[in-house]
Amino acid sequence: MLVQLGGIFLNVVTPVFALLLIGALAGRWLELDTRTLTRFAYFLLTPAFVFNIIGKADVSAALALRMIGFIAVVEIGLALLGFLVARLLRRPRKLVGAYILIAVFGNVGNFGLPLIEFRLGPDALIPATVFFVSVSMIAFTIGVAVATGSQGSKLNALFSVIKTPAIIALPFALFFNATGGPPLFLERIAGLLGAAMVPTMLVTLGVQLSQMKNFHFSADMFIASGVRLLGGPLLGGPLLAFLLVIPFGLVGLERGAGILQASVPSAALASIIALEHDLLPDFVTPTVLLSTLLSLVTLTGLMVVI
Repeated sequence: MLVQLGGIFLNVVTPVFALLLIGALAGRWLELDTRTLTRFAYFLLTPAFVFNIIGKADVSAALALRMIGFIAVVEIGLALLGFLVARLLRRPRKLVGAYILIAVFGNVGNFGLPLIEFRLGPDALIPATVFFVSVSMIAFTIGVAVATGSQGSKLNALFSVIKTPAIIALPFALFFNATGGPPLFLERIAGLLGAAMVPTMLVTLGVQLSQMKNFHFSADMFIASGVRLLGGPLLGGPLLAFLLVIPFGLVGLERGAGILQASVPSAALASIIALEHDLLPDFVTPTVLLSTLLSLVTLTGLMVVI
């Protein structure tokens, strides 16, 4: 067990965190602009990656629906768990919203995808991408709706999801998937851009984390991170995911990718939404960093039993 744990930590977790460290160091030494890197990955690399993977994926509609249903239940369960924990602790309304934001926004893209590829192999990128797109849609809708509160902006959350570049690329990818695959020149363009997504997003995340300043880790940050990473003693996160793979009939790569995507730390996008909507960004941002650091332990242990 110890040998297996050490091998997973060295060969699966370490490469991901090494790129985060490279990004953190390069961000300081080279004075990299986070916004430019983020926009490059968000508007160009991510839709190309989705187009490239989904456009050639051999996934039945029935299996895709089961995967989407599984991750939707996980996301809703995590949102409810974050809400209940914060309310039981008698936290103010804004902090309750921040708990939910931390819970639903898993880093399924620039963190989950490379972890799954390293642990389960390149074939696992197909189900991992289906989960990635699904979580993006669901988490964005819940997160923005919570952040905007009662200001009548829930429609804006829906429009924001529709305008997401990865979501825009999805119907085109599905069209080519149904018609035998994209033309060779499009496949190569998307393949070249998509191949750059994972390392670029990991380095970008490292740059973002290195720019977090003037923060301390409070008890609430540890609790919110626990909701995201462990889901509490009974439900949520990987624990809820382990229970749900059975009724949704997920096995093999779909099961492993689904559980890992449900268990990744919080995403830096949660910080961006918190800052954009003034939802306690000084709480959300360091909690994202804390959950990422704690995931060194939780994900290493989880991957032993996947």
